[in-house]
Amino acid sequence: MKYRRLGKTDLKVSVVGVGTWQFGGAWGKDFNQQEADVVLAKAKELGINLIDTAECYGPHHMSESFIGNYLSRDRREDWVVASKFGHSYQESWGHAWEVDQVRQQLEESLKALRTDYIDLYQFHSGSDEVFDNDALWTMLDKQLQAGKIRHLGISIGSNDNLHQTAKATELNVGAIQVVYNRLDRKAEERVFPSCMEQDLGVLARVPLASGYLSGKYKPGATFDDNVRKGHKREEIDEKLREVERIRQNELPEGVDMASWALAWCLQHPAVTCVIPGCKSPEQVEANAKAAELDIVKTDHPQAWRE
Repeated sequence: MKYRRLGKTDLKVSVVGVGTWQFGGAWGKDFNQQEADVVLAKAKELGINLIDTAECYGPHHMSESFIGNYLSRDRREDWVVASKFGHSYQESWGHAWEVDQVRQQLEESLKALRTDYIDLYQFHSGSDEVFDNDALWTMLDKQLQAGKIRHLGISIGSNDNLHQTAKATELNVGAIQVVYNRLDRKAEERVFPSCMEQDLGVLARVPLASGYLSGKYKPGATFDDNVRKGHKREEIDEKLREVERIRQNELPEGVDMASWALAWCLQHPAVTCVIPGCKSPEQVEANAKAAELDIVKTDHPQAWRE
């Protein structure tokens, strides 16, 4: 495993993390504690130290609870735990952006995670209107001073949200989370340059493009999971045709496509870490192999090459 400094923070994170949205059951599989434990244990064995979760990944902080139960039996200090705030999922899914609501969410997340602090606490894909609330950031700064949060982050909802990205330093934010993958490169245009200028860490979410870049699917494939079944047929076909073009023209012989797709993201100098979801220890292992690949984006300027 390789490690990078997360922007201007003092956090040293593995270049491959574990996204845990799937622990909430939204991907079409219901997890139990043992299954979550196996995924996290494999991640640790492979040197992965960053876990990304959120308040609304499953009802009643389900994902955070699975992680917390695991952490209670492991060395908390070995992990960088990133969570988020702004939404709620109790009996139904909703928003919670008021200052008192976010303060309560933080306490509930700490309880679910069974920890005294969250390493990276991220604004979770909210509008610019709720983002521009000085009282919210004042409250969060007080939580930083109290030691309940080590660093603040912003998970931008739009891959081109320069408004929130550009205010990061002003708000004492150290990292940006954004969708970035071989099929969606919008963040390269404005968000990444701003991150590099401010020395912000970048967590690349959906790095496998919701599984399209996993290498499992050929043009004509159909999906019944909770995410891709909502995609329009023409959108699915267009993405799968592009994936097939990439397979034929960019994927090195003998290299697993999912590992390559993660390594592709990591070649951009703005990107600190990719956070793919994973349902099994085998997927964790495949993801971790991305750290071993040294690829060059031949369609990018020479300055991008490491």
